[in-house]
Amino acid sequence: MYKIKINKMQFHSHIGVLAEEKILGQQIEVDLQVETNFDFSGQDQLTESLSYVDFYTATKQIVDASRVDLIEKLAFDIIQTIKQQDPTRIAAVEVHVRKLAVPIDGIFANTEIEMRG
Repeated sequence: MYKIKINKMQFHSHIGVLAEEKILGQQIEVDLQVETNFDFSGQDQLTESLSYVDFYTATKQIVDASRVDLIEKLAFDIIQTIKQQDPTRIAAVEVHVRKLAVPIDGIFANTEIEMRG
């Protein structure tokens, strides 16, 4: 068993409840962790592993197409899509989604949700 992680993927999205978020969009950041349920055999072949390129591509496609209100829904969609890529060898997927600039009158670095499935 091992984990594959892709950290701080950044995308422009149109996700959010507020009209400004849907119209103007905003930067979000996604961390992805995929936990495998098989042992690496030591072979130097992609067939002996899972492709982080495929994980990145799927995540980008979901963010680009999504117009959901909640980042929780975005995280859920990412988890479901990644797990479907190889349900036999993927044990769990964890996603962190951060909004880097939220239209709230206050001082804070970002907002974030974490989901595991």
